[in-house]
Amino acid sequence: MENFLQQLKALSTAEDFLQFFGVSFNQKVVDVSRLHILKRFYQYIRQQNLMAQTDEPRLYTLYREQLVRAYSDFVTSTPAQEKVFKVFQDTLGRQHVSLDSLRASLPQRAVA
Repeated sequence: MENFLQQLKALSTAEDFLQFFGVSFNQKVVDVSRLHILKRFYQYIRQQNLMAQTDEPRLYTLYREQLVRAYSDFVTSTPAQEKVFKVFQDTLGRQHVSLDSLRASLPQRAVA
């Protein structure tokens, strides 16, 4: 178990994870959704309570299944549609700034 966890700790990019688990991927999908894929992967692992699993070969298989599932979410959808991060959940991916707050943030102009 410790060996598997040590290997996971050495991975840092979405590509690292996909390659480690032998998941073929489209680089364009990863370029747009890399952080979303990794966060969704972690969410799926937590939902399935996989962190309690101790059999390394089984754990590898289960983690791989969740990574494939997370990656697949973004092959047919977008980060804004999937709403993995809070900014998309709260404002549907749009930021709302009032005109008054923009005016207040501008420096005062001297009138000649």
